Amino acid sequence: MNPSTESRGAAKWALLSLAIGSFGIGMTEFVVMGLLPNIAAELLPTLWASSPEDALSQAGWLISLYALGVVVGAPTIAGFVARFPRHRVIIGLAIALTVFNALTVILPTFELVGVSRFLAGLPHGAYFGIGALIAADVMGPGNRAKGVAFILTGLTVANVVGVPLGTFLGQQWGWRAAFGVVALVFAIATVCILLFVPEHPGTPGRTMRQELGVFRIPQVWFTLGIGAIGFGGFFAVYSYIAPLVTEVAGSPEWVVPIVLVLMGIGMTVGNLVGGHLADIDLRRTLLWGLAVMAVVFALLALLSFWIVSLAALVLVVGLVSAALSPTIQTRLMDVAGDNQSIAAAINHSALNIGNSLGAFLGGVVIAAGWGFTAPSWTGAVLAVAGLLIALVAYRAEARRPALVA
Repeated sequence: MNPSTESRGAAKWALLSLAIGSFGIGMTEFVVMGLLPNIAAELLPTLWASSPEDALSQAGWLISLYALGVVVGAPTIAGFVARFPRHRVIIGLAIALTVFNALTVILPTFELVGVSRFLAGLPHGAYFGIGALIAADVMGPGNRAKGVAFILTGLTVANVVGVPLGTFLGQQWGWRAAFGVVALVFAIATVCILLFVPEHPGTPGRTMRQELGVFRIPQVWFTLGIGAIGFGGFFAVYSYIAPLVTEVAGSPEWVVPIVLVLMGIGMTVGNLVGGHLADIDLRRTLLWGLAVMAVVFALLALLSFWIVSLAALVLVVGLVSAALSPTIQTRLMDVAGDNQSIAAAINHSALNIGNSLGAFLGGVVIAAGWGFTAPSWTGAVLAVAGLLIALVAYRAEARRPALVA
């Protein structure tokens, strides 16, 4: 698929179909965070009655298990399917996402729901990775980051519409209702992809061993570190946004979906802006994005006691954080050489290591008794660490020609 062989309308429908799937991924990944108190109260009733903080911390493992599924599934699936036609692979991944999210609706215990969350995470990275390659092909040279941002738009729109709606449904009719909607979205995406995404070849003869060669490239590891640690700060904040609104700002539960809408608006705008800025100057976008993110997290920790300032800062958090997503994705594709299939997918492994790390560390500082603003400080520290990794990476890249000489 490319502009010369596919009409603009056909390409638009193909990318829109893929974006529906990314909308579902955005819902399934982030709706848990707004419903964490509801999930903890139902699946961990005894612990919730004695210590809501400990119950929330334990329920946060559902976020970490999903992220672990992404980490495991992205390189494994992407490396294995690189030689197969991409349109067929995408259909298979969409079916898997439908089934695994349906399991979350029906499984009865915390442990089994944890298994379903792990399984639901497995196709996540490969779906985005293959979708990003298709999008980059459609957009053409010089616009790759915009193509990646188009696919990611489904995820960010999910944070404007899907996650707040799912949170509201979960609060009114039980958290399982939200995942019922998620499964329905993936079913629709499967049908649309089947109808509108044309044949798109893979890389015949490409082996898993060849794809795994990406891990021999030092700059790939630097970029993965930026995503896992620097972007982990976002998840430390987002994972515990509900108690930040209700316990710190003292607002009622119905305010949580409104705050999530603001986060989603910021993410949607930031994703599009980030794709544009990365095509202009990827390095500056990456470095300044991490620096600004650290400052915003610190301000959130200091000013979240007033709901107005909290809401305004949440909007900025979404904007700055989402601007980094296509930037990191494009950087990884730049440094990966011929290993594009697995490189496009393992970015989501890195981001979900950040998801798991951020959610875990946020739960640790809450369980330690440091309060619900502590995850924001944790996020600031992780963002600074990511900035340091980026500076070291660019320093090493600048020195490489001299070392070769």
